[in-house]
Order: sequence, then C-alpha cells, then structure tokens
Amino acid sequence: MRLAAEHFCPWYSNDPRTMAVATAFGSALSWATNILLALLILIIGFWIAGRVGKSIRNAGERNERLDDTLFRFMGSVAKYVILAFVIIAVLNRFGVETTSIVALLGAASLAVGLALQGAMSNLAAGVMLMVFRPYKVGDFIDAAGKFGKVDEITLFTTVLQTFDNQQIIIPNGQIWGDQIINHSHHPVRGVDMHFGVAYGEDIDKARATIDKVLADHPHILKDPAPFVEVETLNDSSVDFIVRPFCEGAHYFDVRYSLPEQVKKALDAAGIEIPFPHRKVIVVNENS
Repeated sequence: MRLAAEHFCPWYSNDPRTMAVATAFGSALSWATNILLALLILIIGFWIAGRVGKSIRNAGERNERLDDTLFRFMGSVAKYVILAFVIIAVLNRFGVETTSIVALLGAASLAVGLALQGAMSNLAAGVMLMVFRPYKVGDFIDAAGKFGKVDEITLFTTVLQTFDNQQIIIPNGQIWGDQIINHSHHPVRGVDMHFGVAYGEDIDKARATIDKVLADHPHILKDPAPFVEVETLNDSSVDFIVRPFCEGAHYFDVRYSLPEQVKKALDAAGIEIPFPHRKVIVVNENS
C-alpha cells in the first residue's frame, strides 16, 4: 500500500514533519476557501439586500396613493432581515453553531418587544394609518380629542398644528383606537348653523333675509344650493337651520364670518332675535 501511495504521490511520506506540513497546508487551504466563500456570500448578500430594499422604496415612490414613509420603513426592514441571514450563513461557513445564536436573537427580540410594548403598538397603528390612509398631511382632523391640521405623519406619531400655532404630537395608537373625523376628506363641505327669530316675526321675510346674505357671500356655492328651513319651535324662538356649501379650503371663513353677517342683516330688516330674559314681578304687600 505504501509503495502504491509513493508511486502515485511522490511527496507522500510517513515522516511526521512532512505530515504536519501537509496538515497545515490543508487547514490553510480550507480556511482560505471558507474566507473566499464568506466574502462571496457577503458581496452577493449585500447586493441582494440593497436591491430588495431599493425596489420596495421605489414601489412606494412610483404610486402616489402609497405612503413613502411606510415603504422606506419596509425597505429597511427587508434589507436588514436579509443581512441577518447573510451573517448567519457566513458564520456557518466557519463552523460556528448558529442555532444557539438564532435562539438568542429570538429571546432578545421577545424581551425588547415586551419592554417596548407601547412603542410597538404605536408602530403597528402607524403602519395601519399609512396603509388605510384615513387622513393625509394638510388635512384638518379631529382625533384623540384634539383638533388641528396634520403637519406630519410618522410610524409612531402624528403631528398636528393648531390654529393658535401650537404643535400637538399624538401617539398613533391613541388615534387608531379612537374615532377619526377628517374635515378635509371631501372637496365640498356643508356648514351647519342655527339662527332664531322671535315668534312675532314673519318667517318668510327672515328666510329671504338669510338667503340674500348667503347669495352675497363670495365663498358660498350656488350648486349645491344652500339649505334654509325652520328646524324647531323653541320656547321663545323659531329656529332656522342654515346649511350653505363651500369648498373645503373656505370652510372656516364661512363658519366664522356668516353669523355676524346674518345678525347685521336681521337687525337691518327689523327682525328681532330673541334672547333669554326673565320677567320680575314686584308685589307690594302693604297695598
């Protein structure tokens, strides 16, 4: 057998030094191979991770109905998940037991998730808000007991700007779990108001006076036509419901300018606007 080995492998020898050199050479060759394969895995893995993350981000940018913030986040998550598998594959090339590492990472993720339960809830709510888009930047909303213009939407919070120039930062979990009123969803809005006149006044004259104010207002639309009708007969007044329509951008101008104009028009027409009063009767017991 030894003669056959020496015939085919002239360098073969039972000399311990020669065998040690051969073993070292084989070990070095194995390490070099593993290093080259690890570098190859890293290069390909980083390339794939970058391409996948970029593709997801571009998908959000191409569609205007999709939120860029959500797709940037999803792209980053996909990229780092792929890189995590790449690193595990590299470690496996060098004989590192990756099962325990995966288990450790799972336990650490569970611990972090429990510690950041509130943050994760806000993150999940932020994803839902960006997917279903009940509001967008620039809309006026009522949410979580707050009212304002949406200034920014992030994965964890929604930032509102109030009329008195205050910034309100609301966790997305509070918004998603509560009623959301979007005042800017429709391009045309109705503005509900109530005006009362005294029982002794001519309601047709009062209606005509209100109609003229609505017709003269620059921001009130002709189509759909304003709605002006008697709504209730209260104890001391006949109440009209007045619902003009305007573009969403002019809602607050109509809302806050019309009551003053109607009051002045009713006064000019001599129509009494009732107000709460109390009649006091003084009885002279000595008479």
